[in-house]
Amino acid sequence: MTQSTEQPADRPVPTSADVARLAGVSRATVSYVLNNTSAVRISDPTRRKVREAAERLGYVPHAAARSLRAGHTRMVLLPTAHIPVGPLYSHFFNELQWALRRLDYTVVQYGSVGLDGDGAARAWAELRPVAVVSLGEIVLTPHGVEVLKRSGAKAVITVGPGQVEGAHALVMDQSGIGGRAVAHLIARGCRRIGVVMPEEPGLGMFSGPRLAGARAAAEAGAHADADADADAGVGAGAGAGAGVRIVPLPLAYAEDSAAALAARWRTLGLDAVFAFSDEYAMLLMRALQDEGISVPAETAVIGSDDLLLGRLLRPRLSTVRIDMVTGQWLADLVDRAVRDPGGDPERYDLMDSRVVHRESS
Repeated sequence: MTQSTEQPADRPVPTSADVARLAGVSRATVSYVLNNTSAVRISDPTRRKVREAAERLGYVPHAAARSLRAGHTRMVLLPTAHIPVGPLYSHFFNELQWALRRLDYTVVQYGSVGLDGDGAARAWAELRPVAVVSLGEIVLTPHGVEVLKRSGAKAVITVGPGQVEGAHALVMDQSGIGGRAVAHLIARGCRRIGVVMPEEPGLGMFSGPRLAGARAAAEAGAHADADADADAGVGAGAGAGAGVRIVPLPLAYAEDSAAALAARWRTLGLDAVFAFSDEYAMLLMRALQDEGISVPAETAVIGSDDLLLGRLLRPRLSTVRIDMVTGQWLADLVDRAVRDPGGDPERYDLMDSRVVHRESS
């Protein structure tokens, strides 16, 4: 026999007045404490009383009402990337969100699939964010930046390859990563270099510039070799100055794709590969070893990101280490831009990179 459970009656939504009565303080004090107002000095015991009363009652401040009083929200909008950004970037954006929260901003991730350019800006503006940090997948236009600012956004910050008029810019030099990887391989004596091009959607914004940087480094390396040959009196094409060849290699992040590429590796005639990232490098290096291809004796391998797992491989993985600004640094930039919206937009380098040479190259 089943007993019926009586459902409790709907409880009224607790208000700041309820919190004030329970804590024995004014509603203004409740507002100061729960909104983290720094302009008014409140003692620590009073803050504890107010927070304990709010927790006991289940009271939380009404974000919309607070926004109406302040004239703007405390919402920072982060358009959600639907690309596999990898551990390095995931750590950076997690750190950014924590840092913004500590600065009393509400971080809202916005699913922007199917939106681009001005359409995305209009959709974001509907939420009336105080700041937008656009992560590069959607290319904002000057008009889109203006739409956001007219809707109340005090700061628009883009993260990507360039700067948009009216917005602060954190510039990612992806071409430098490919250039440094290939320059390292050339210095190690490699001349027929594959460059992995991930087939996963959305990674073209990274892989395209890295390939361009690899080709630029190859051209510079070939010129340097030709000059050395000329100084040594070697005829054109007779020595290393015959050129450096770059071969794009489409690769999906899957074992069968890596195995298929490794199976035809010797027919490609390559002596090195820049594998886009440490994750793709580890995938491909395992497949090459399964085919009996020695790393680095037959093929030198280098990745990027300097992940811990790459150091645990045998041979240890050479990599391009990416030194990024911290998430706290970007959160502080957001806060400064919100506090001083009239300042001129600035451009910052988001990252630098350098080669870490290990056993795989």
